[in-house]
Amino acid sequence: MSPPAAGSEGNAVDLPYVISSDRPGESLTNRIAAEPPQIRQRLRTDGAVLLRGFDVGGVDGFEAAVRVLSGDPLPYAERSSPRSTIKGRIYTSTDYPPTEEIFFHNENSYQSSWPMTLYFHCLQPPLERGATPLADTRAVLRELDPQVLEEFTRRRWMVRRNFTPDVGLPWQKVFDTTDRDQVTRYCAEHGIEAQWRGQDWLRTTSVRDAVHRHPHTGERVWFNHAAIFHVTTLGPDVRAGLLEMFGEDGLPSNSYFGDGGAIPDDVIGHVRDCYRAAGTRFDYQRDDVLVIDNMLTAHAREPFRGPRRIAVAMAEPVTTVETPS
Repeated sequence: MSPPAAGSEGNAVDLPYVISSDRPGESLTNRIAAEPPQIRQRLRTDGAVLLRGFDVGGVDGFEAAVRVLSGDPLPYAERSSPRSTIKGRIYTSTDYPPTEEIFFHNENSYQSSWPMTLYFHCLQPPLERGATPLADTRAVLRELDPQVLEEFTRRRWMVRRNFTPDVGLPWQKVFDTTDRDQVTRYCAEHGIEAQWRGQDWLRTTSVRDAVHRHPHTGERVWFNHAAIFHVTTLGPDVRAGLLEMFGEDGLPSNSYFGDGGAIPDDVIGHVRDCYRAAGTRFDYQRDDVLVIDNMLTAHAREPFRGPRRIAVAMAEPVTTVETPS
C-alpha cells in the first residue's frame, strides 16, 4: 500500500485558544477559579488553551492552578521517556538533548489509562525554537488515507518495548520498582504481555486501539503512539545504529499492526505527514501555561538553543480495559 502524502494545507485549526491577562499581576489561580466552565469548554472545542500574562506563582502556583481545574496531579507511571521530578508530581518535560526533535504523540496513549488533561508551564523560554507544536487529532484523522484508517481501525496497533540496562530506560525506572513480581502483576492488570528474557531484560507487548471516541465530545480521534514508537521516526543514523546493535526484536520500541504484522514504512511516513499537515506552533513566553485536552490534541517538541525549562503536570485519568492478544 502506498498512500498519498497529506496535503500541505491540511485541516489544521488555530491552536491554542489564547486567554490573556490585561491586569498586571493577575493571579492565574484566581482567574482559573473564576472561569472553570469557560476554560473547560474551550478545551473541548479547541483542544488547547494558552494562559498568558498571568502571575503563576512559580511551581507551587502552577500546581495550585492544576488542582483548581483538574484536581490532584497524576504520577508519571509506565514511563516512555526520561523526566526529572521538580516537586511532588510536577515534572520536567522530556530530558532529551536540545538538538533532538520529539515527534507528535498523545501522552500515555500506549497505556490502558492516560491523562485527559496536560499542563505545561514555561519557567524559562529558549533562545531559539523549542516550541511545543500541537496537532488536532480530529484533523489528523481527516487527513488520513481512508484505506490506512480502515486498516488501523480493524487491525489496531501493537507496541513492543525492550527494557535493558544498555539503552533507554531500565524497567526499574519505567515501573518504579525493583520487584519483578510486582511488574508482572502490573502488566497482567493493564493489558500488557510481559516476557522476562534475563535478570535485567524485560520485553513487553501491548495491543491498543488506534482510533478512540472522546468520552466527552463523542468525536473520533487518532489517539496512539504508532508513529512515534515506529523505528522509522528516528533519525537515520540513530535507527541504523540501534538496528545494528539490537536487531529489530531488541529495539527499545517499535510499532506493528495489532496482529503483529509489519506496518510498511510508507504508511508510517503518511501518518507522520498527516500530523505535520494538522500541526501548528507558537513561541513560549515566560510564565505561559498551556493546557491540553490530551485526546483532542497531540503535542511534540522542537529542537532548541539556549536554556529551556518547562514544567509538566498530568491530570484526570481515563481508563479503558484491554487484554493482551
